[in-house]
Amino acid sequence: MYPVKTLKQWAVFFFYYLRHSGFVSVLLLSGFVLGLVGGCGPKPSAFGPLTAEDRFREEVDRILDDPAFATAYWGIVVQSLKTGEYLYLRNPHRGFMPASNMKLFTTAVALEKLGPDFRYTTFLLADGKVENGVLKGNLLIRGTGDPSLTGRYHDDDPLAVFRQWADSLKSAGIDSIDGRIIGDDNYFEDEIMGTGWSWDYQSDWYAAQISALSFNDNCVDVFLEPGDQPGSPARFFLRPDTRYVHVKNEVKTVRHGLGTAIFFDRRRGTNFVRMFGTIELDRKGFWDWFSVENPTLYTAFVFREVLLHCGIGVRGAAVDIDSLAGYAVPDSIWVVARYFSPPLREIVRTINKVSQNLYAELLLRTLGKIYKDVGDAAHGAEVVKEHLGRWGIDPGQFKMADGSGLSRLNMVTPLQISILLRKMRNNPYFFDSLPIAGVDGTIKNRMKGTAAEGNVHAKTGYIGRVRALSGYVTSADGEEFSFVFLVNNYTVPTPRANWVQDWLCERLANFRRIPSF
Repeated sequence: MYPVKTLKQWAVFFFYYLRHSGFVSVLLLSGFVLGLVGGCGPKPSAFGPLTAEDRFREEVDRILDDPAFATAYWGIVVQSLKTGEYLYLRNPHRGFMPASNMKLFTTAVALEKLGPDFRYTTFLLADGKVENGVLKGNLLIRGTGDPSLTGRYHDDDPLAVFRQWADSLKSAGIDSIDGRIIGDDNYFEDEIMGTGWSWDYQSDWYAAQISALSFNDNCVDVFLEPGDQPGSPARFFLRPDTRYVHVKNEVKTVRHGLGTAIFFDRRRGTNFVRMFGTIELDRKGFWDWFSVENPTLYTAFVFREVLLHCGIGVRGAAVDIDSLAGYAVPDSIWVVARYFSPPLREIVRTINKVSQNLYAELLLRTLGKIYKDVGDAAHGAEVVKEHLGRWGIDPGQFKMADGSGLSRLNMVTPLQISILLRKMRNNPYFFDSLPIAGVDGTIKNRMKGTAAEGNVHAKTGYIGRVRALSGYVTSADGEEFSFVFLVNNYTVPTPRANWVQDWLCERLANFRRIPSF
C-alpha cells in the first residue's frame, strides 16, 4: 500500500504506524526515529519529528499571521468528522459577524423543524358573487411568505402563476372584476427591512423589501446592452414590463477598456429609479436587478396588468390591504385558486447556493409565525435559538438580528458554526444546498484546477470587512473535515481574504495523516 524503499522511509512510516496505533509514547517513538534517521534531512524537534498535523498548524499560523491582516482577526475551526479531533483552532469562542454564514442557521433549523417537503400556499380569493360573468367584489392575493412567485421556478417566466390564475378566473366564469385587486400581506408583521440593515442598500436586489406577499424576488429585472456608438445611451428593457416603476436611463455606452458598471438609485419611498453608469461598446447584453417599494402593492399591480392583458376587465385599482381603512375580509370569501410552492428543500438550495437574502428573511419569519404565532424576525430567532440549545449551543452567546446575515448586528462564534456543520452533515438536503467549489453557486469560479474543485461544499459570506467560508472537505486520504473560516475587520482587498480561505481549503484537500512515498 505504501511503497517503502529506504531506511529513512521505513523509519517515518513505522513512526506514523505506531503513533496512530497507540502502542508507545510519542517520546519513545521520537528516540527510535532519531536513532534510525540520524542526521538525514531537517532536524527534528526536541520531542520528535513534526507530524502532518503539526506541519499543517505551522503552515496555517504563518498564513494567518501575515502582517497584511494586522487589523483583522481570524476565527478558524477545522474538525475531523471521523474522529471528532480538532485539527486547528483559532479564536473558536470569539464573537464574529458571520455575514451570509447566518443562512446556515436559518436553513438548518427550517429543514429540521419544517421538513424538506414543506410547501408554502398562496391564495387567490374573491369576496363577492359572480353574476353574468362579473365578480361583484374584490380579488385578494393572500401571501404566507412564499418566495417562489418568480421566474426562477417557472422556466424564467415571472408571470407564469398570474397567467394560470387568469385561466382559473375564466374557468370560474369570471370575465371581469367589479372591484379591486387587493394584496394581503398580513400573515407577517410589517418589517420591510432587517434589523441593522443600511438604508444605503435600499435600491439593490440583495436588500429587497420583505413581505409575506412577494413577487419576482421583489425586484424588477433589467436587460442592458450597449448603444450604437460611444456616448449613446444604453438600450434596456424591463421584466416584467410594468408601469409600476419609472426608470430614468443615464447609462452611457463607452469604448472598450473603460469598463462596465451599472448603478441604481431608487428615490426613497417611491418607485422612481435612476439607472446610471457605463457599458462597453462590445459588451454582450446582460441582466441586472433593482428592488421595488412596497412588494405587496407591486404584486397586486402586476397581476392586474396580466388580467387586463388576458382580456379580463378590472374596474378597481390595485391596492395594499393596509391602505384600506375599515376593510374587513367577509366570512363569505371563497378560494378561486391556490398556488403551492416548490418543496422547502428546493428553496433552501436557492438560499444557500446563490445566497438569496430575501428568501432567508421570509423563511425566518415563517418559523416565527408557525411556532410562535408572530411572523417577525425576533420570534423566528427565538425558534432558531431554542433549537440550537438542543444542540448544546448556548442561546445567550448567539446573537441573531436577521435570517440572511446582511445585518452587522449578528454575532456568532466559529465553534457554533462548527457544531451546526457536524449536526447537519447527515442531512442530504442541507449538504446538497451548499455551493461546490469550481462548480456552482457563489464559489463556482473559485479553487478551479485544485484538489478542492468539486470537493469543497461550503457557504460563503460577505459584507463590508467581513468574509466567511464554512463547509466540508475530504482530504487526500479520504478523511472528511468540517471547516469554519471567518475573518472580520480586514483592510486588504477582499480577493486577498478569498485567497487565504481558498488556500486553506486546498491545503485540507491535499492533507494526509500518513505520508505517501
